[in-house]
Amino acid sequence: MATDPDLTPLLLRLHEAEGEASVEVLDEIVPLLYDELRTLAHAQLRNERSDHTLGTTALVNEAYLRLVKHNRLGAETRAQFFRVAVTTMRRILVDYARARNQLKRGGGQQQRVSLEQAALMSDRTADEVLAIDAALDRLEAINPRGSQVVQHRFFGGLTLEETADVMDLSVPTVHRAWRAARNWLRKEIAQEVTGL
Repeated sequence: MATDPDLTPLLLRLHEAEGEASVEVLDEIVPLLYDELRTLAHAQLRNERSDHTLGTTALVNEAYLRLVKHNRLGAETRAQFFRVAVTTMRRILVDYARARNQLKRGGGQQQRVSLEQAALMSDRTADEVLAIDAALDRLEAINPRGSQVVQHRFFGGLTLEETADVMDLSVPTVHRAWRAARNWLRKEIAQEVTGL
């Protein structure tokens, strides 16, 4: 992920903008980062069933729609923007996993779940996404850096080098954080999820 020198002023404007002004700035930023956002989305979807209904473009579009709803995005740097984008994509997948599980359990009164939403992932994948999401929330409380690295690597599909670039850390630091966080997660969710 190469640094775009023209992005910093836009991100600063985005950080200061509110409401419609933030949408206008976001509309300028997304085309500049669209290929990288598609790469993130593709990485998140690569382990899903080949026939699921939410594709890379749809995930990027859904992430964009959710980012637009934020009153203030709070991203002054490229790293912060990608952190917000990865977190947003994580939340989308978690929402779809919950919808899938709700449909599997016979639905419910709280939320309507469309078949299109539920078709996103298999039952096993939905359970894995939910277990990892819950474990990441617990990890965030004790190891914020490790949690961020896992989000970029697992949900964002970034390499160690790309994660280091986005987080403005050295590759060895990211590698250590990744190893420690991954080992913690394996122990934490060993009974719920296998193969992490």
